Amino acid sequence: MWNRAAALAALLLLSCREQPRQPHFPTAQRDVAPIVGDAFSTEDARDRLGEAEEVMQLGTVKPGMWVADVGAGEGYYTVRLARVVGKKGRVLAEDIVPDVTDQLSERVQRERLDNVAVRLGTPDDPRLPAQTFDRVLLVHMYHEVSSPYAFLWHMREGVKPGGLVVVVEANRVAKQHGLPPEQLKCEFAALNLQPVKSAMLTGGEAYFMAFRLAGPRPAPAAIKACSTVKS
Repeated sequence: MWNRAAALAALLLLSCREQPRQPHFPTAQRDVAPIVGDAFSTEDARDRLGEAEEVMQLGTVKPGMWVADVGAGEGYYTVRLARVVGKKGRVLAEDIVPDVTDQLSERVQRERLDNVAVRLGTPDDPRLPAQTFDRVLLVHMYHEVSSPYAFLWHMREGVKPGGLVVVVEANRVAKQHGLPPEQLKCEFAALNLQPVKSAMLTGGEAYFMAFRLAGPRPAPAAIKACSTVKS
């Protein structure tokens, strides 16, 4: 009996040792905004400003592209991206709230968006297929990411060589649901993501910034967190 118990204990210990360790990432050295809802503004208000069209033009979103809409919420960008990329393109709409992805799936079916798929991610990982997307959009959501370095570490793997990560943020502190541009650039630089284009958007304090992969993905232990950066 003792030998069987010892063998079982040894087997359990071995299986525990075989479990892969979860990588450890630095914490955000700044405030993180709470998630207040799945809608940034009304769709009519955003359309009146021409927001989506301006962002897609600046981000050079074209027919046939594969695009990820991370933090898609109610799908404002998802449905507009679907029209631009067309039948030969694809849109992956990701969110971390199951009720939101369920509602978005219903909208996709209702509007017959055959080139759109909906995916449930996690706060640290949008679960993008590797090297798949020409554009990854993070619109008015990055300031709510609780573990930005873990999120970026996973997210950047979904970008194709030559692809871009497109960010839209308000130029204000995270507590006020925005992020200063210098803070954004510092955190992205920690993951070897380099800005290649930036612009202020029409009609407000929101800005556009596009990043490309500028080096290999660093080991989590090698990532150096940014302190709060003043704009």
